[in-house]
Amino acid sequence: MNDALIVLDIGKTNVKLALIDAAGHMLAEQRRPNTVLMNGPYPHHDTDGIWDWLLATCRTFAAQADVTAIVPVTHGATAALVDDNGLILPVLDYEAPLAGVDYDAVRPAYAETCSPNLPVGLNLGRQLAWLQQRFPGEFARTRRILMYPQYWAWRLCGVAASEATSLGCHTDLWNPHRQEYSGLVARMGWQTLMPPLAAPSAALGTLRPEVASATGLSPTCQVLCGIHDSNASLVRYLDSDHAGGARTVLSTGTWMIAAAFGVSMAALREEADMLANTNAQGQPVACMRFMGGREFAELAGPHERGEACTLADLERVMNRGTLALPSFAAAGGPFAGRAGRIIGPEPQDARERYALATLYLVLLTDYCLDALGAAGPLSVEGSFTANQWFGALLAGLRPRQKVSYSDDGSGTTCGAWLLRYPDSIPAASGKTVPPISCESLLAYRQHWRDAVLNGPRQEPS
Repeated sequence: MNDALIVLDIGKTNVKLALIDAAGHMLAEQRRPNTVLMNGPYPHHDTDGIWDWLLATCRTFAAQADVTAIVPVTHGATAALVDDNGLILPVLDYEAPLAGVDYDAVRPAYAETCSPNLPVGLNLGRQLAWLQQRFPGEFARTRRILMYPQYWAWRLCGVAASEATSLGCHTDLWNPHRQEYSGLVARMGWQTLMPPLAAPSAALGTLRPEVASATGLSPTCQVLCGIHDSNASLVRYLDSDHAGGARTVLSTGTWMIAAAFGVSMAALREEADMLANTNAQGQPVACMRFMGGREFAELAGPHERGEACTLADLERVMNRGTLALPSFAAAGGPFAGRAGRIIGPEPQDARERYALATLYLVLLTDYCLDALGAAGPLSVEGSFTANQWFGALLAGLRPRQKVSYSDDGSGTTCGAWLLRYPDSIPAASGKTVPPISCESLLAYRQHWRDAVLNGPRQEPS
């Protein structure tokens, strides 16, 4: 059978298991919802449900290929507190409210971490401080604090590690300038709980015997350290022809995250929810993001994401002057704290709601790219490559940036594959997206920006 690896990809909305061969071909894929459980002491991730599903799905994959490695990839701002036997406490959902902790008194300065002050638990340091205060006995029994990808690696192979891409994504735990822990870790007494640092591509060990038995995978199957999902999307570009120069990668899904290579960390502004991520090579990358997938669903409706609009629908919404103004998600973004609203005539049907949602995402993405100073080729990764209008509208607004759609619909699997096969050459980044030809687009952008920045203006009758 072909040599292959399994990518465990845990996004905020869905969990995916992908079987990929050494040449980069997808052999099989399975998905399940990433359910947040509301029982227990607080909202938490269904780690046992994911684990049981993971074992069963790996057994089906084991019959299809010679799986030699597993790579965990997960969303950020999440950690597990463990002892030698497993979880001490459930894995806290970062959208859970965390009342009662005076975190601002210990939180590092933005200048140190390039990690903006975010709501709920989006700063992982706030989660850890809340857990330490709320559950002191359990926290005292903790032997390791594991970032979420490394929790799954530890559960698979038994080796504990820390890793910079997950430590460096708006956690307050990492200093991206020095590529070391921030002062918060020592201040809170957490340094002894942090396992040794390892590279995302490091093979930590082989499967625990009981995991190999339960899955049918080889006992020699290696488990890689793993990586933060948005940084997985960047891996294929780190050694590209544009490395070291201006380039932009837009990771799309529940979060829309723009990563701008070549932008100085000094240009970042906390109040605009700009941040520095750390890439797989241990380098800081200027980023800006908002919860685009969540906002799209709020505008388009829960069952209408797949009911695409037409160009005529887009033009009708623009010509009528219907605007969606931020924000339609409570977590982060440059306009966090504002209540989203629609001004102008309401959309008339599902296709017009889809059109308005698409226009909103394009305009907010374009705003973020301008604020970030993004330049160079613009590669779109992830789920919104399935939206034929998103890239075309963005290309129409940004003629100086060549826009392309990646061929990796998850935005992460190619990066995870490259961690295992670093000398391989990935498939082409995808197809260039021609700009949309629409006379209303530039005027509509100006109307939207005027409304967002200055309040809605009265249209002439």
